[in-house]
Amino acid sequence: MSRPARFLAKATWRRISQALFLVLFLFLFIKTDYSGIDELTWAVNLFFRIDPLLAAAAMLAAKTVVMLMLPALLILLLTLIFGRFFCGWVCPLGTLIDAVRPLFGPTGGHPQPGWRHGKYYLLFFILAAAFFGLPLAGYLDPFSLLVRGLTFAVHPAMDHAAITLFTWTYQSAPGWVNVVTEPFYSLLRQHILPFTVKVYTLSVFSLLLLLAVLGLSSLHSRYFCRKLCPLGALLALNARFAPVHLVSGSRDCGTCGHCHAICRMGAIDQERSISKAECILCLDCLSHCPNARIQYSWVGPGAGSGTMDLSRRAVLASLASGALAPLVLPTRPLARQPDPLLIRPPGALAETAFLGLCVRCGECMKVCIGNVLHAAWLEAGLEGLFTPKCLNRIGYCEYNCTLCGQVCPTGAIRRLTMEEKHTTVIGRAYFDRNRCLPYAAGIPCIVCEEHCPTPDKAIKFREAEVINSSGEMVNLLQPYVVEELCIGCGICENRCPISGTAAVLVTAEGESRHADEFGTMGGGY
Repeated sequence: MSRPARFLAKATWRRISQALFLVLFLFLFIKTDYSGIDELTWAVNLFFRIDPLLAAAAMLAAKTVVMLMLPALLILLLTLIFGRFFCGWVCPLGTLIDAVRPLFGPTGGHPQPGWRHGKYYLLFFILAAAFFGLPLAGYLDPFSLLVRGLTFAVHPAMDHAAITLFTWTYQSAPGWVNVVTEPFYSLLRQHILPFTVKVYTLSVFSLLLLLAVLGLSSLHSRYFCRKLCPLGALLALNARFAPVHLVSGSRDCGTCGHCHAICRMGAIDQERSISKAECILCLDCLSHCPNARIQYSWVGPGAGSGTMDLSRRAVLASLASGALAPLVLPTRPLARQPDPLLIRPPGALAETAFLGLCVRCGECMKVCIGNVLHAAWLEAGLEGLFTPKCLNRIGYCEYNCTLCGQVCPTGAIRRLTMEEKHTTVIGRAYFDRNRCLPYAAGIPCIVCEEHCPTPDKAIKFREAEVINSSGEMVNLLQPYVVEELCIGCGICENRCPISGTAAVLVTAEGESRHADEFGTMGGGY
């Protein structure tokens, strides 16, 4: 086999690696769901636990070592040896960016090298802000961006499309068609589609963010990876010291500049010097070099550039901005009077600790059986965007479910035993007597009490004599809440038959989270 052919074979191995890791990512994504038992049998949060950016941000926020995130050190170690292989061979978002790139056709000229420094300044800002109390890493982390888009929009859309299609075939197609379609639908429902039909807040917004990341490739290949990705910046800082890298070989390689033109990361300049920090080892230059002058090297002469030429002032400004940005947080009314309707998942740490450790991955929302967990908008401030909150009118917290604590990759939601879950208070219910049928209209209704899951019902009744809407005196049962028994699961609010706002509402009052400590870094796969 000729040398160019061998290099082409190596590039093929890179594509195979990308495909395999993308399949693994999608497999674990699909497995992040209820399977009939209160246990996750796969390490579904694996990609988040090996993410060095999320690990660094979480540990800086917690001011301690988060044991669940220690596998990320392996990626940093391998990057120190082999360079930014993760971006070119592993990252599923990078693979999707490469996959959609041909859809946009030719792009503009080669971007200016200095433009890629923005991702480093963004990284310094994010890490400094995390240390001083403003967690932002999950907003631009590639895994969080991808999982949120898939969880909130793509996967539910697939489910809706499948239900629509197969309902139509079942009702309208000839019988012989259903012989094929029904088993196929059952296969999809069992292995690919969500366990239950779900909807999510911020679904369109999350999808647009993901599409924007992919669409930036219309400007330049791997635009997000070159200029915006803070994870890529962190890996690049380590890749500078990698002994294994690509070099342009001899200086008599000619003047074709083909390697400079085709490099998807802009890591090769016009003098054919390869930046170790920017090179993601895609091997395109090896397989397309007409003179086969590019080769691997182990810290030899002609090594690729290890410097980044970052502006010292810009670095200091990024760090200072990250340190100063959190200072405005206590000046808001929200700091003194939190939203009483902001109900966190069972096992969530105290709010400051929870916000610091939560990486906005959306895993807890995907795995939630009752579809009660949704992405917050600004109810908890800018720092709470995309964090999970309970919306009881859409879903409810299943009494015998602890999956959200199992799936959380950082311990922001502690893993609870079933006994702990049954006694963990996330809020309290109360009745709006102006809307509750037995109070407001004298109409009998016991739906809330029927669905209350606690062994000793948290909703009980008092017998009362009232005048109903017809002006008749009737005897009926009026519900009330026993606060000591209510855990705030929200099923009463969810099942309330009143249209619109329910007559029984749950607020965060009485939640059992501690407000003065970061909590135990535990739980989860």
